Amino acid sequence: MKGRFIHRMIMPDPNIYLWIIGISVLIISFYNQLIGLIGIVLLVYLIYYNLKEKNQKKEELRLYIEKLSERVDFATKNAILNLPFPLVICDQEGNISWYNSLFLEIFKGNYMLDENVKTYLPSFDLDMVLKEGKKEFKNTSVKDRFYDLHCEPFDISEDDHDRQIIIIYLIDKTEYVLLKNRYLEEKNVVAILEVDNLDEVLKDVDEVYQPVILADLDRIIGSWALLNNASIQKYSNGEYILHFTQKQLSLMEENRFEILDKVREINSGNQIPLTLSIGVGVNGKTLSELQKFAKSAMDIALARGGDQAVVKNYDKLSFYGGKSKAVEKRTKVKARVIAYALRQLIEQSQDILIMGHEMADLDCLGASLGIYRCCKNQSKPVKIVLDKRNAGIENLMNELQKDEEYDNVFISGDEALSFDSKGTLLIIVDVHRPSFTVEPQLINKIEKKVVIDHHRRGTEFVDDAVLTYIEPYASSTSELVTEILQYMFEKPKIKQIEAEALLAGIFIDTKNFSFQTGVRTFEAASFLRRAGADTTLTRQLFQDDMDTFLARAEVVKMAQLYRNNIAISYIPKNVVNPALIAAQAADELLNIKGINASFVLSEREGYIYISGRSLGDINVQIVLEKLGGGGHLTVAGAQLSGIDMDEAILMIKNALDEYLKEGERK
Repeated sequence: MKGRFIHRMIMPDPNIYLWIIGISVLIISFYNQLIGLIGIVLLVYLIYYNLKEKNQKKEELRLYIEKLSERVDFATKNAILNLPFPLVICDQEGNISWYNSLFLEIFKGNYMLDENVKTYLPSFDLDMVLKEGKKEFKNTSVKDRFYDLHCEPFDISEDDHDRQIIIIYLIDKTEYVLLKNRYLEEKNVVAILEVDNLDEVLKDVDEVYQPVILADLDRIIGSWALLNNASIQKYSNGEYILHFTQKQLSLMEENRFEILDKVREINSGNQIPLTLSIGVGVNGKTLSELQKFAKSAMDIALARGGDQAVVKNYDKLSFYGGKSKAVEKRTKVKARVIAYALRQLIEQSQDILIMGHEMADLDCLGASLGIYRCCKNQSKPVKIVLDKRNAGIENLMNELQKDEEYDNVFISGDEALSFDSKGTLLIIVDVHRPSFTVEPQLINKIEKKVVIDHHRRGTEFVDDAVLTYIEPYASSTSELVTEILQYMFEKPKIKQIEAEALLAGIFIDTKNFSFQTGVRTFEAASFLRRAGADTTLTRQLFQDDMDTFLARAEVVKMAQLYRNNIAISYIPKNVVNPALIAAQAADELLNIKGINASFVLSEREGYIYISGRSLGDINVQIVLEKLGGGGHLTVAGAQLSGIDMDEAILMIKNALDEYLKEGERK
């Protein structure tokens, strides 16, 4: 400000001089009119000259600015025309207005004016640019090359009309993408292969066939490894470790690990088919971490019943195979070890909490009562966490109410959260997914946890359990708990109602000994019968009232056939006990000739619940895993949120199509 004032003082405005001259001329005219007249003439000339000079300077300034603008416009146009990367301009409708020569070269001289830009840049989304402000689309494939698309929208006015144009320029990233893909393809992968039932198969064949089976096994796995450029090391009969690249893994996944089928087809005197489990570790930072991933994937594959491949990529798990029915493969040694370990944990704990899954069924409640008896036989305080009674367990709960011992046994999830986190042992039965339990927060609070389950292991799991007993070969969790009870005490004491609850759990999960039933299942049932379980009274726990029977019949009547052998139905609104009816209706549909699988949907509290059942030809576990569920080959479930019934049915059909297509590719 001070500098401007000094400048004005030194070089004042010419108008000031004119005012001074004008005033002086007026004063002179007062004393001498002749001289004043001459002064006026001079003043007029000076005013004219000043105006002329000003106009001339304005014109010179205008011409200078215009020439400067022309030079800037020329430089801008020249810069755009000679940009070292492809460029295209489109309007707000996506129609191409202009493009440079490099963009033209990509498409080999095609005339593109007024055509839509998505025809040439399919990944470009005009709405995301204009509405969401997105300005970059990375690694876009265009004519076998890869580009980053950078977008800049501009507002322009033409003929009093405002419109938008979008300038899109393409940065060639082909070399970077190819190098990155090559790096990823050449990264190491570690896989562990293990034959699930080699000992059982060799035990049942003549000794002369045993070397033949082992030779066939080595030959098939060795050929598969050679075909995939993998190094293979056999470290025991039926156990191998492989190293290969991620490129080969992609091919294996594309072929859905066909080695599983090849091993199953070995027929060299064996009556039982061989099954193979594969654990694959991907994207570990070191070989040690890769092997750790592979071992973890193998544990999951075995926990899910074997005969499948599991690929572990950090926390992401992918499953392949697992379509065959699990064959009973358990030893009593493991049951004894688990029983002994559980007994020690119970003895070392101040309190014991037993928790199953939400909407408990007879298997869940029966297993809970079995573990309850294990704790009471050691004189330990124990509670069972139960969210609320439902029709599936109503009859059993009514029987328990007749015995005063069970008056204060059942507590809510909120009450369980008040227990001490360090002195309490939490035993989770018939579920291994934290989100499916009665009170998921309890899992995070209690330090010592035990998991006992018979469902195939999914991606979600109680990772920090001190003892885990998951046996997908078992018919039910009640069967596992019955064995634990036998081996925990020399002469186990168990009440009749508890024995009947355990037997009811086995009944419901085996569909009266028709599904997933092994020798051990009958042994467990035999023990419960000797312990006082009355089969007639047990059957009464399954009795329904007339409304439930009629509702189930209505659901069966509404069922629609999909692909001629799959039944899909749903529970109408305002039906009481939809979860129970859905499970019963799914079972009932399998009694209809020609139906190999059934899915019944129910809606409650904003969720769609799916009950899936199968005779074994269709693995409902894999189908419902695609929808976030899980279970067994013949019995599985899932829950969906944020959709209506029609959308849920469509999702089941899509999952079935995907599952059947995978089967056709094998």
